[in-house]
Amino acid sequence: MAMKGCLSITKYFLFVFNLFFFILGGLLLCFGLWILFDRSSFAAMIGSSTPTLKVWSYVFSGVGILTMLLGFLGCLGSLKEVKCLLGFYFAFLLLLFATQITVGVLAYTQRNTLKNTMGEFVKDIIKNYGIHKNQTDMEENWDFTQEQIGCCGWYAPEDWLKNQMIYENSSVKLYPCSCRNLSAFFHYTNINDTDNVTESFEAHGGFCTAKDGEKWPVYQIGCMNSIQSFIINNIICIVGVCIGIALLELFVMTLSMCLCRNLDQNYNKLARYS
Repeated sequence: MAMKGCLSITKYFLFVFNLFFFILGGLLLCFGLWILFDRSSFAAMIGSSTPTLKVWSYVFSGVGILTMLLGFLGCLGSLKEVKCLLGFYFAFLLLLFATQITVGVLAYTQRNTLKNTMGEFVKDIIKNYGIHKNQTDMEENWDFTQEQIGCCGWYAPEDWLKNQMIYENSSVKLYPCSCRNLSAFFHYTNINDTDNVTESFEAHGGFCTAKDGEKWPVYQIGCMNSIQSFIINNIICIVGVCIGIALLELFVMTLSMCLCRNLDQNYNKLARYS
């Protein structure tokens, strides 16, 4: 009697738990689709770049679909006591848990390689920035990163000296507008409004001009240092969230396996729906 009571509690707990996740997945999917089909107005509302929102829309949509699938398997498998669905649910959680562990181990052991690879990728973006007629998604994403973090280049602002447009127009003294430090800009130019800033940006497709004899009014720290500082400052929160998710997955996997193993071995609930 006590065993049946425990199984009933486990069954309905899994159902309610996964119903919540199914609804959450649906909300994430709707939010991702909203961003995808209404990027322009959404970008204007929060001040983000459209390509960045495009990436986030795919992220939200993908996570929403996976969450809905996981919630569906857990809800139907636990409520109807379908062993094969509970098995798929457990396998899906186990695969997700193993993937997280693998990614975490690889990120830690290969952190120097990842940092160098990321650096080469960013330096390639910087080198070829502005050579296309229209800005690419990667260029706009990097502009957004420099503006939001308050950094310039990967290692230092000097990375931009390798840019083809800046090198070929060295007499004009171009510099990336997304690196512009407004306090330094107003100090060097004695401008009290942003009209000339906007005109310079539009005239050179992402580049502004500095006066002769004056250094670039840009942030003097590279983005690599800023990103590393952000990760170090928030490492406790990041690790805590990862451990919490892993423990939750282990707990739910345990419940699903206990429910699956203790169902009536001689009664296949799936036969009722076949």
